[in-house]
Amino acid sequence: MNQPSRPATLKEVAEAAGVSPSTVSLVVNKKKDARISPETRRRVRDAIRDLGYRPNALAQTLVSGSSRFIGLVADAIATTPFAGQIIHGAQDEAWKHGYALLIANTEGNGDLENDAITMMLEHKVRGILYSTWFHRLSEVPDALREADFVLVNCFATEDGVRAVVPDEAQGGREATELLVRAGHRRIAFINATIPAPAKDGRLAGYRAALDDAGLAFDPGLVLEAYPDQEGGYGAVDALLSLGVTAVYCYNDRMAAGLYDGLRERGVSVPGDLSVVGFDNQEVIAAHVRPPLSTVALPHYELGAAGIRMLLGLDSPSDGASPIVKVPCPAVERESVGPHTRAAEFSPPPASP
Repeated sequence: MNQPSRPATLKEVAEAAGVSPSTVSLVVNKKKDARISPETRRRVRDAIRDLGYRPNALAQTLVSGSSRFIGLVADAIATTPFAGQIIHGAQDEAWKHGYALLIANTEGNGDLENDAITMMLEHKVRGILYSTWFHRLSEVPDALREADFVLVNCFATEDGVRAVVPDEAQGGREATELLVRAGHRRIAFINATIPAPAKDGRLAGYRAALDDAGLAFDPGLVLEAYPDQEGGYGAVDALLSLGVTAVYCYNDRMAAGLYDGLRERGVSVPGDLSVVGFDNQEVIAAHVRPPLSTVALPHYELGAAGIRMLLGLDSPSDGASPIVKVPCPAVERESVGPHTRAAEFSPPPASP
């Protein structure tokens, strides 16, 4: 078996460059105020290159007081496919600026979360992103207060706590505008039954888009259902009784269930009814038939924006809210068609 080669030591670099170990240490740690001639610095760098010397990262951390690591503590995003893009975005952005991520997925376990944050503090991370897999209000863990931190996909009510979250209202406006631009004027919205920032924001966006189009808001066109496939399926009869030509669903899973119920009743999408979802879960939206027009949750950009805010590259201006909202872009597919006639559907008769 091949044995790994022994790494070069600082002492060997010093001998190769003809200097003391302390001089090598000063060059490695980039002490520009040290009285070392350019020629000596060049000899040390050449010896480092020739010997393949790798500086001790832990020792450099002790000298500088911080490391080239950024922590990311999450409840479940690492095991949630679409929300896992938060990690991807944070990792790419950190790498651009010379940092690597230390990632801890806690599955909501408070003790594990505290241990992970403590470990990151011991490694003197530059800061910590604290993220949740769905957008919600969050309590700031006490251990997190010992670090420079930014909340990602969640927020706190405390003054001054920085956070990056999706712009739910803007996303709801985008979803509704897809239908308005296609000529629809009687548009239903199936909202979630579960209280959440998304529920309030997506409804606000729906109302704003109607207002922009000069359409009166009719609360009778707003239904509620559990935000999953069964919830969408169960809302079909109530939806068809409204005489609408288009519907915007709280999320893609709800829209997929709606598709099933519409198909059973002989209602075509988009020929009879145009449908828009929210989240852009591609495993659903891109593969139902017809492919679903929707609005994307900007998970990748949330992770990247969190890193930029932590590093002071995108800090809110003085007096501005410390909560930055990231736009949710529309993704147009084939479930929206032009409005050509009034819908004339009615639910099937009740079973005797």
